[in-house]
Amino acid sequence: MNLDLIYGLPKQSLDSFNQTLDRVLALDADRIALYNYAHLPSVFKPQRRISEADLPSPETKLQILTLAIGRLTRAGYLYIGMDHFAKPEDELAIAQRQGRLQRNFQGYSTHPEADLLGFGVSAIGCVGPTYCQNVKSLDEYYALLDAGRLPVWRGMELSADDLLRRAVIQALACHFRVSIESIELAHLVDFRKYFAQELRELRRLAQDGLVELSDEWITVTPKGRLMVRAVCMVFDRYLREARERASYSRVI
Repeated sequence: MNLDLIYGLPKQSLDSFNQTLDRVLALDADRIALYNYAHLPSVFKPQRRISEADLPSPETKLQILTLAIGRLTRAGYLYIGMDHFAKPEDELAIAQRQGRLQRNFQGYSTHPEADLLGFGVSAIGCVGPTYCQNVKSLDEYYALLDAGRLPVWRGMELSADDLLRRAVIQALACHFRVSIESIELAHLVDFRKYFAQELRELRRLAQDGLVELSDEWITVTPKGRLMVRAVCMVFDRYLREARERASYSRVI
């Protein structure tokens, strides 16, 4: 049994979420996902009915997150990473211990290097070094199927740089460490030269106690595991380029 919890919802408080945790722990779920509510009324029209004044403050959200992590870990759950918790005997926890854990756009998976086929409106598939997403309209979806065509809206083929960065991010997100030598051997790069800019950013995270850097490993510390998404973002070239474009636009 898997439960998805969301913190940061309208009118949610530390006390109300503590009561939620009481009921969740009584259910004794195998896995628990703890997501931060994303308030994006410009993207999701139904969210425009929500008053921002009813949303908990950032301080309250941090208190809720800290409370949840403390109660779940004391109850015996392991922090798998990126909002996910599992019992030690769960398949996710076992896969992590055995080095088989993988993360994709749907979350953590025990099936590394497996192709993923997406069926249905807006579904995303991953086959080999490619990603594709289906059309978002039901009428268009059926029309393409009736015409004997795959209902694909968009897709991309990963470059060598994409595959390299994916390998680094996967290692950090799933196992909280990456072997520099293994990346160099698998992708035929000089890690320190290739990721010189990223290593400079990681040194700042190291000063905050989030990562440890050595000649052979990049390791996310126990403190940094709660911020592992921020560590992974360092290696996201597309995110960096988007930030640089935004900065340039502000200057203009």
